[in-house]
Amino acid sequence: MCSAIRAAFLCSQFSRKTTSVFSPHLRKMVHYQTEPRGRANSPDYRIYFKSSDGKCISPFHDIPLYAADQQQESDVPPKKIKTNEILFNMVVEVPRWSNAKMEIATKEPLNPIKQDVKNGKLRYVANIFPHKGYIWNYGALPQTWEDPSHTDQETKCCGDNDPIDVCEIGSKVCATGQVIQVKVLGILALIDEGETDWKVIAINIEDPDASSLNSIEDVRKMKPGHLEATVDWFKTYKVPDGKPENRLAFGGQFKDKDFAVEVIKATHSFWKALVLRKKMKGEEIICQNSSLCDSPFRCSDAEAHAVLQAAPEYGEPLPVSSEVEKWHFITK
Repeated sequence: MCSAIRAAFLCSQFSRKTTSVFSPHLRKMVHYQTEPRGRANSPDYRIYFKSSDGKCISPFHDIPLYAADQQQESDVPPKKIKTNEILFNMVVEVPRWSNAKMEIATKEPLNPIKQDVKNGKLRYVANIFPHKGYIWNYGALPQTWEDPSHTDQETKCCGDNDPIDVCEIGSKVCATGQVIQVKVLGILALIDEGETDWKVIAINIEDPDASSLNSIEDVRKMKPGHLEATVDWFKTYKVPDGKPENRLAFGGQFKDKDFAVEVIKATHSFWKALVLRKKMKGEEIICQNSSLCDSPFRCSDAEAHAVLQAAPEYGEPLPVSSEVEKWHFITK
């Protein structure tokens, strides 16, 4: 079991019981729990993850990429899922319509979700007319890594040193830290300051449209304007900060599902190599994990729990600056 490929050599399977939110201080999502620390809208805010039996885990390294082992006990009616469909786990970082740039902290122990900080200030994306904040549930696929030492053959740029990003286009607004199962539909390649930053387009399998959306062309037909809005958003979201429009590979065209799955498989293999390295250097990714048998960075339950205990106690959220809610009108 330690060398199971689809589970990425996980030593044990986490319990698959589905439990609802039970308190604002310790929320239990599908298969996983999240525990906030610090105060929301402040630099010390963190969202830590636990398995369903309460063990502290890394959302980056301990949540499996493939949802195949969880699919059999999913509450989703079978008619929504094709028998040969590959499903992936997605860690939601940013709920649709929100502005705070939340992300998995790849360089912190246990990789909690935190709000990005730049020049000492919390980062928010501007509202770019006619969009409000992020226009999808935005997050990442666990156990993937865009290797900065690898130059992609298609984009001719290296990876951005993060897990691969996902834009979930369903109708439900998810919560930060929620782990959902998604079906991949296509992919877009953003070139961000000379780095390849893939954006997977996916649909939550619990979405009413999940059974009807099976390709990027289905999105184009059933959700007219959605793909165009996605391209527009990624090109312009940094303009209010005084930066030029972002560049997209392939002329801003989306690649299909098969292409996307191959990119995901490649980033999964890069991640495997990352967590099997014998030692890390300086400011590199933190690979501390609770379940990877072959990884030299596997820690004990006590060591993982100590990371959580060292974080600031949870407190009431701070007010959000009014600057976050302003609208930006961009002339093109």
